Amino acid sequence: MTVPTAYGHDLRTPRAIVDAALSDAAPRPFWLDDPSRPAPRPALRGDRETDLVVVGGGYCGLWTALIAKERDPQRRVILLEGQRIAWSASGRNGGFVEPSLTHGPENGELHFADEIAEITALETENFEALDATLTRYGIDAEWEETGILTVATEPHQLGWLEEAAAADSGHGHAEYLTGDALATKASSPLFRAGLFAASGAAYVHPAKLAWGLAEAAEGLGVEIHEHSPAIGLKTTAEGVVITTPDGEVRAARVALATNVFPSLLPSRRLFTVPVYDYVLMTEPLSAEQLESIGWTGRYGITDSSREFHYYRKTADDRILFGGYDAVYHRGGRVRRSQDQRPETFRRLADHFLLTFPQLSGIRFTHAWGGAIDMSTQLVAFHGVAKGGRVAYSAGYTGLGVAATRFGAETMLDLLAGADTPRTRLKMARRLPVPIPPEPFAYPLIQTMRHAVAASDANGGKDGPLLKLAGLFGVGFDS
Repeated sequence: MTVPTAYGHDLRTPRAIVDAALSDAAPRPFWLDDPSRPAPRPALRGDRETDLVVVGGGYCGLWTALIAKERDPQRRVILLEGQRIAWSASGRNGGFVEPSLTHGPENGELHFADEIAEITALETENFEALDATLTRYGIDAEWEETGILTVATEPHQLGWLEEAAAADSGHGHAEYLTGDALATKASSPLFRAGLFAASGAAYVHPAKLAWGLAEAAEGLGVEIHEHSPAIGLKTTAEGVVITTPDGEVRAARVALATNVFPSLLPSRRLFTVPVYDYVLMTEPLSAEQLESIGWTGRYGITDSSREFHYYRKTADDRILFGGYDAVYHRGGRVRRSQDQRPETFRRLADHFLLTFPQLSGIRFTHAWGGAIDMSTQLVAFHGVAKGGRVAYSAGYTGLGVAATRFGAETMLDLLAGADTPRTRLKMARRLPVPIPPEPFAYPLIQTMRHAVAASDANGGKDGPLLKLAGLFGVGFDS
């Protein structure tokens, strides 16, 4: 049987079918469209003093505030969020919880080859601590540690999966699947082979994770203010002052967890750019529909392309389907208008129906996007400034659900001036290659995106441009 070419930028499903599937999709994140969303917390009014102020109410900021109180229950901690808890990346992502701190083993070898053993140990420790925190505070984030199926959709990807299976030989963590064995995990005309790992990946309801962390932090005494954007940072002889529209906070220490948004440290703004990722959510599937595609387990799926898709199930058996298009919008700003991109939603719907033609006629209930803070090393970086009084952590590049907890621990170590296994890592001691400002960033990033697409079309072989970028420690992926 001839297996069709997997994906592309041109629609192969009739436009009328694609448009019908998307016709009722709500333009907002499924995770935030939830009746259990907490009521807004009050904004900061007036001036305050504290020991630690955390700027940012996403995962990184929430973990920082929570762990700071766990380490020292007497420490006064204030968290400032510009809009609502989890309204940005922490409430828009796919909910994949991967232990990796290096965006996968190949990227780890590229940037941190001499630290892999230490990083692997820290990854495991961090992943287990995250799980334990949910249990300790009774956070119902719909945690499922159910494994992941990585599939080959193009001929050249078969070798990659075979190599990964060979590397795992004897460890029993991964199973190489083809034919009927693969079809019992997921049945698609595009799947040529699969590698199933029963452990090493978990899934959460992203917004419920953030809401639970916020509630746990408040239970320990953290003071959280929403609709309180930090618009200024200045140092004084006594500490640091963070300014908001209606007040200011004087603190001994500051942790910046603003990630994709412009840093309050101007010197750090050239180390990330906002890249938009887009997602569709289907209506709930029946048992018969799931049986028709062979996907009856609770694991997630991803393909092996550089421009890759990721998909998983929700608690009520919807399928989240995202990825492939990673879009840098001209100007490099985070704008609400960019959360919607009809051409990408049509492309994703087309790719979904090419993947699972058995589900023809399905409807999508939600379609949304959001910005990811991409760094050139595809990995977060952490550091301190202002004489050690201000710490920062950013650049998670779409792999931050677990890694942000590690970033929080690292920031707190750095603010304490502590020598720990975390602070000794290169990711806490050096910055990635900076990204040129506009107007140079847009054409450069577009050129690199075309090079990534060409690599996928050319059997996974990198052209001269990607090879040259690799020599300078610059990575690109979708």
